Amino acid sequence: MKVTDTRIPDVKIIEPSVFGDERGFFMETWNQKQFEELVTGKPTQFVQDNHSKSKKGILRGLHYQTENTQGKLVRVVSGEVFDVAVDIRKGSPTFGQWVGEYLSAENKRQLWVPEGFAHGFYVTSEEAEFVYKCTDYYNPNAEVSIKWNDRDLNIEWPLNNNIDIKISNKDQNAMTLSVYIERDLHG
Repeated sequence: MKVTDTRIPDVKIIEPSVFGDERGFFMETWNQKQFEELVTGKPTQFVQDNHSKSKKGILRGLHYQTENTQGKLVRVVSGEVFDVAVDIRKGSPTFGQWVGEYLSAENKRQLWVPEGFAHGFYVTSEEAEFVYKCTDYYNPNAEVSIKWNDRDLNIEWPLNNNIDIKISNKDQNAMTLSVYIERDLHG
């Protein structure tokens, strides 16, 4: 397993060792000991696995839970996405900054998105299947959506101008980061 820091040091790119020949390939997608030693440096427990399928032009996010905050180990098993993590940790030196990485079935990369980050992705292939492990359970009552196109974040999504972006109503009505901060300050 190869682990690479991103420009936000707590977000990591993980490239598993892949062994292939004319028959196909084999790779280990999860190893508790290596993950804790090479990625988090601390005990990390995953409690939930999720799998979603989306068509080209779908943009999901930016999602975060105010309670039951989740670390996510994400990867794509079919197709390709542009995956984004935004640091929303209070007092963090990289607060409000984002990291974006292409994840695909072909490159087999995984992205570690720790607790304290909003997360989203945009599907760049005809369709994509996205799987991820979570460190806490989904809590719909604590979920927040931050606008994917918030000017303060200035995320450089690789949008295809010939394809209409498809966004859920929840994400369409998401708040900006500044509203999220203000709401957090005043409860």
